[in-house]
Amino acid sequence: MARLARVSLYPIKSLDPTTVPGAEVGGSGALDGDRRYAMTDGEGEYVNGKRTPAVHRLRTSFDRVVNEVVVRKQGGSEARRFDLDADRDGLEAYLSEHFGLDARLVDADGGSYPDDTTLPGPTVISTATIETVASWYPGLTTENVRRRFRANLEVDGVPAFWEDRLVGDHDHGVAFAVGDVTFTGVNPCQRCVVPSRDPYTGEGMPEFRPTFIERREATLPDWVDTTRFDHYFRLMVNTTVSPAERGGEVRVGDEVTILGEERL
Repeated sequence: MARLARVSLYPIKSLDPTTVPGAEVGGSGALDGDRRYAMTDGEGEYVNGKRTPAVHRLRTSFDRVVNEVVVRKQGGSEARRFDLDADRDGLEAYLSEHFGLDARLVDADGGSYPDDTTLPGPTVISTATIETVASWYPGLTTENVRRRFRANLEVDGVPAFWEDRLVGDHDHGVAFAVGDVTFTGVNPCQRCVVPSRDPYTGEGMPEFRPTFIERREATLPDWVDTTRFDHYFRLMVNTTVSPAERGGEVRVGDEVTILGEERL
């Protein structure tokens, strides 16, 4: 049986995840608390993994109850705690020093800063997919690969690349239920430079992308619509959530059921 195995939120866009037992679908269609905050420069441009590998060298843990974040630099022992309401200036000064620019922390105020602004729903991948991709690279663990791809919802009890079943043709999405909440899968997520970097150090792995493309094409299930792949550096599925489903909650252990195609 397909079931929800993991729910990961990224409270500050581009920084470390927090794993939670469940999450509500917020008013924006994203999971509540996912990418609520984002780092920008003085011009309002994102400071993220696409822009700088220095993002990967920050370790963070987030306490949603008191809205605090603990930050330390990779390999360092000194950790700093910041209240995101009362000490935003202190965190921005810390980030500015780390990145060497005028860093700001912006708040979506109940919304989200999704990577795909047209498909802001939670991203979906299977545990078996992560494990299979890890097997393509000697020395990479499942957790390392999980952190490279940064999905929100992880499903187990299914084979590798099961999530590709959540992609229809260009005019259709695929409805699927996680517990009592219905989502629509739309397209395989296009990847940027981030998965090719070590998620803890930012060190690049030059062979990551070409190896991935070769193996992804070779292992693409026969039933996949290849017209949805203009290239093969795509993994996990982007989703959308209808307004009627927002406010529903998904929890680890929920059954996941494919309902069928629907016109977008």
